[in-house]
Amino acid sequence: MTKAPQRRVLVTGGGTGIGRAIAQAFAQMGDAVTICGRRIAPLQETAQGFDMELRQCDITQEAEVEALFDHPFDVVVANAGGGAAARLQKTSLEAWNDTLSVTLTGVFLTFRAALGQMPEGGRLIAIASTASLKGGATIPAYAAAKHGVLGLVRSIALDVATRGITCNAICPGFVDTPLAEQAITGLMERFNLDRAAASAKVASGNPIGELITPAEVASSALYLASPEARMINGHALSLSGGEV
Repeated sequence: MTKAPQRRVLVTGGGTGIGRAIAQAFAQMGDAVTICGRRIAPLQETAQGFDMELRQCDITQEAEVEALFDHPFDVVVANAGGGAAARLQKTSLEAWNDTLSVTLTGVFLTFRAALGQMPEGGRLIAIASTASLKGGATIPAYAAAKHGVLGLVRSIALDVATRGITCNAICPGFVDTPLAEQAITGLMERFNLDRAAASAKVASGNPIGELITPAEVASSALYLASPEARMINGHALSLSGGEV
């Protein structure tokens, strides 16, 4: 993979987990990285040892997102998202709206603002999920939001193709992040399982039987942002060991 000249890179939700790994990977490539999130302390932890710009931002708020783009970015990674697990009949309207707001509307606001100044050759990358490609009985709001992200990515890809810009989604399965840890401890408490059994259950959706590492997601983002990936557009890259 050819190392591109220094680029301006924005990673939303860059304070923890996948976002942290992606931000640090681009920084190690020599890119000028900006990370944003609601809390400043995790952003500071991500930036330790790196020269990164830190921006406090709630990506569900239109004005805050617009303010992020006081200069153009060559690569924008919409990573922020989330949502609590609950079956449909136990999903409140508030929880539904909160999940769609951060997981789908946040991507919409981020990409819309990014395209106002993005130069030719720019890269839009959404961190989606295998939930973009299939349902989940206990995550209807999250799956619906992630399906929406993929529809948005595919639509943007068609819109920007003639501008030399690409828009793609990375769709990982369970990644070894604090969210996976929450799932493991939840299973331990709910079913009285030991850690090994709970960890195996969480990883069981991956045919390889392991959690994906944040570094593996970051490597995929680096590739999609590379010159070699210019013909990959509107794609959902499943990073799941064959889950989908």
